[in-house]
Amino acid sequence: MIYERSTDVLHGEVFVELIGFEPGFRTHLKLEGLNPAGSIKLKTARGLLDSAERAGLAGADTRLIESTSGNLGIALASLCAIKGYDITLVTDPNANPRSVRYMKALGADVVIVRERDDNGGYLRTRIDYIRRRLARDPSLHWLNQYANPANARAHSEGTAQEILRGFGTPDWLFVGVGTSGTLTGCVEHFRQARALTKIVAVDTEGSVTFGGAAGVRRIPGLGTSRRPEIFQDSGDFRKMLVPEPETIRTCRRVARDHGLLVGGSTGTVLAAVRAARDLIPAGSRVLAISPDMGDRYLDTVYDDEWVISRYGPGALHEEAELRGRTPELPELLVRP
Repeated sequence: MIYERSTDVLHGEVFVELIGFEPGFRTHLKLEGLNPAGSIKLKTARGLLDSAERAGLAGADTRLIESTSGNLGIALASLCAIKGYDITLVTDPNANPRSVRYMKALGADVVIVRERDDNGGYLRTRIDYIRRRLARDPSLHWLNQYANPANARAHSEGTAQEILRGFGTPDWLFVGVGTSGTLTGCVEHFRQARALTKIVAVDTEGSVTFGGAAGVRRIPGLGTSRRPEIFQDSGDFRKMLVPEPETIRTCRRVARDHGLLVGGSTGTVLAAVRAARDLIPAGSRVLAISPDMGDRYLDTVYDDEWVISRYGPGALHEEAELRGRTPELPELLVRP
């Protein structure tokens, strides 16, 4: 098949079974990192830009700005290069160095803020920077993935439909939560389809989205230091938190046992699958959304020195057993 643009290559219906990942039920991944932008954020970027264009807020004379931890920035930079749009991407020291270089190579102006916000993260700092830029320059348009309904709509009309069309109705669906666009879109579409799927929202420990205490996070992708406006705690899903060392152990286990290098968000979501195993009936079909692949994490999650310097040698012990605390409750905390 010949595509007109690289960003038209989405490959949204690719699923792989991780045979033997957990006994008793079948675990599958929806691989979202097989497009030229390398992540599920290509859908988000397309949705945000399409919405801005329809509203007359994006064009040849418009300059765009957005906050990103990496993947959305790469996707937006790719699309803006094709469309000829000027874009500034605001990120922070947690962004993978390869992702920063990628954004710059695609022609984006990349700003790295370095001051932590009151919750120990960088998100509020990134947004404060954007607000200052907007106040100085009214011609600048903020796409605002955190509050823009186009974010969730991209996944209701894209990701969720791809699951039901290409995989069928899973018994359990595990979705990582960053801006919550993927989660919100999937919950909305599965509810409209009257699917009986149990949806589990997975976040990283130290994120405030679920109302927990803020903490330092080092792996980009999931988690926020400021609750996104589009996040709706509707009661239609369970919630789980995963500490970052479990993310690292799980990423490395998948690489070792399944020959698949997955990104940090995927490791987090699969760690939640392991922790919830006592809740999942035998024979269930479990699907986890894998937002990106692991090549952008070679200098972090898969680098022994980086891991030990930040988490200690225990984070490399892939044999650690996980358990869910208070599994009868809708909110679980994964602990080693």
